[in-house]
Amino acid sequence: MDIVTHAVMGAAVAAAVASVRCRDEKLCLRLSRRRYPLRTALAERRLAAGVGAAAGLLPDADALIQSGGDALLVLDYHRHFSHALAFVPFGALLAALLLWPFLRRRASFSSLYVYSFGAYLLHPLLDACTSYGTHLWLPFSQRKEAWNLIAVFDPLFTLLLAAPLFFFLRRPNSVAVRWSLMLGFAYFGLSYVQQQRVETAAVALAQARGHQPQQLSVKPSMANLVLWRSLYAHDGRVQVDAFHVGVKLRHYPGESAELLDAAAAQKLAAGDTRRLNDIERFRIFSEGFIVHDAAGGLVGDARYAMQPTAVAPIWGIAWSGAGAATDFVSRHDFSPAMRGRFVAMLLGRDTSTN
Repeated sequence: MDIVTHAVMGAAVAAAVASVRCRDEKLCLRLSRRRYPLRTALAERRLAAGVGAAAGLLPDADALIQSGGDALLVLDYHRHFSHALAFVPFGALLAALLLWPFLRRRASFSSLYVYSFGAYLLHPLLDACTSYGTHLWLPFSQRKEAWNLIAVFDPLFTLLLAAPLFFFLRRPNSVAVRWSLMLGFAYFGLSYVQQQRVETAAVALAQARGHQPQQLSVKPSMANLVLWRSLYAHDGRVQVDAFHVGVKLRHYPGESAELLDAAAAQKLAAGDTRRLNDIERFRIFSEGFIVHDAAGGLVGDARYAMQPTAVAPIWGIAWSGAGAATDFVSRHDFSPAMRGRFVAMLLGRDTSTN
């Protein structure tokens, strides 16, 4: 998820924990143990929300693991050990230690740890709800979780969390944070229902084409739960389709492209062992959905495109010449024509004229 959503979720969870620990002024006084300024329940919520927002962002510090000589290192370690459930107690401890010098006159270390723990725990679970892939089970398993329930950026979901939290942090008697968390869970419930509808339709469509999907993935397009992208592998190719999921379900036929197999990868590497190794690393990152986009000059991740019906990847790896190091390339061109087609699909309209 985007960093704003992680911060809001972390703040909401920590504030909810604080409201339980400090239900009234007597409990707040007991928590302070006379070593800290007397706090009201509202002040404790606000302190917890700040701690939770900071701790909720900390797991993404793994994006700083980069190397100028290895463009794929950040892909290898983003959402890696720092997002493992087994690392949560240590991550929360690190967050509390980082915050302690700034807040030691306002809160006990145990309070900082408790608030950090809840916020840190929700970060990898929230990331697993997207399609990127999160290593929840390290060091026991290398399997990545990608539940495909929500887009990496979804402002409606963020708003459902942020609006109740705002009132909860302003009004002493407010219980709005309960609504914040309940609305968030309800949003995931709706997403699951939508996902199942699309998956059923995608399987039926593949069978109608005479295809046996070897690998199927359905995910919401950016910032909504109405327009979904499906892709599956069949006979060495990837097939992409889009579905508008309203009261009725509407299918938008998509593109198909040849997947980059091992033989094609070796030919593309042209004897360069390092290049071939990078292609295979990128294959693992992309869950096997890699294509050679000759027009764009890259090996791309077919899971993501600017259009739900397109194959052209938004990112991939490329080389500037023989013997050159691997570069990670990102493409986010969104022309007015593409925008018009996307909006038409989002509204469930005919796109034949777009």
